Amino acid sequence: MDAGSWISPYVGELTQEWESAGHSVQIAHLPDQALPADFCFCLSFSRILPAAVRQQYKHTLVVHESDLPDGRGWAPMTWQILEGKNLIPVTLIEAVDAVDAGQIYLQEWIELDGTELNPEWRLLQARATQKLCMQWLQAYPSIVKKARQQTGPGSSYPRRRAEDSKLDPSRTLAEQFDLLRVVDNQNYPAFFEIRGRRYQISITAEDRTDK
Repeated sequence: MDAGSWISPYVGELTQEWESAGHSVQIAHLPDQALPADFCFCLSFSRILPAAVRQQYKHTLVVHESDLPDGRGWAPMTWQILEGKNLIPVTLIEAVDAVDAGQIYLQEWIELDGTELNPEWRLLQARATQKLCMQWLQAYPSIVKKARQQTGPGSSYPRRRAEDSKLDPSRTLAEQFDLLRVVDNQNYPAFFEIRGRRYQISITAEDRTDK
């Protein structure tokens, strides 16, 4: 995973669970830090792991939040929330040279109600990721025979940049609420520009009153 990634605390939980089951786990943030092992799980990792590194493992796995081959690329969960989707698949695949093009092993679906802010849907994403990784490891080696190839031309999402968190002050908050749902108040906060100045906005949710 990338250093400082949002998923780091959840990877720590997964590591503890695997170690409790008798597995030895190492965490790396760069390809040249990766040591030989049985399996490699690439979680929230923003680059392609070179074939020379993947050859150190029996399998190299990637978790990607889209119904592949649609939605390959970067920040798929964010893009789908911006598209207004509330049912988002999380897919565990084999890593290959092409981005998110490997065979599919498992899928888990996240159901949103349309109100979740970044920390809330990230938690759901993390739990689905942990579940898929545990399922794959527990089902190995029989799960390898159940893999299926991706079919169809597919589609890809571009990288998101800090500028993608820009609000339009001429539009309503309701119209831009999904953008507010995906921003990160620390790393890529929402902002707008008006009268020659730039203003930053943070968003938090109050406790639900209907539960």
